Amino acid sequence: MAEIVWTKESQLWLKDIYEYIALDNPTAAIEVVEGIYQKVQVLSEFPEIGYKYDAPKHDDVRILLYGHYRIAYLVSPGCVDILGIFHGSLDIEKYL
Repeated sequence: MAEIVWTKESQLWLKDIYEYIALDNPTAAIEVVEGIYQKVQVLSEFPEIGYKYDAPKHDDVRILLYGHYRIAYLVSPGCVDILGIFHGSLDIEKYL
């Protein structure tokens, strides 16, 4: 079972997602953030469930999908580092 580690950057992304959605619908914001969190928990047992990010300089990054969001992460022995949560419309390359 792998340990899930949320980087400070990923925590900020999650907070920003919550705050943006909460402007219109606080209940939906909670549901989205909890859904992302629960999806990430699957990685503790199945760390390679996401697909490999197709970029030459980031070939070790994996992506897990949740709704309109892409969860970027790295797998190392016994650990999964969550790098960020990106809306599907964003160019991840700018942030990785």
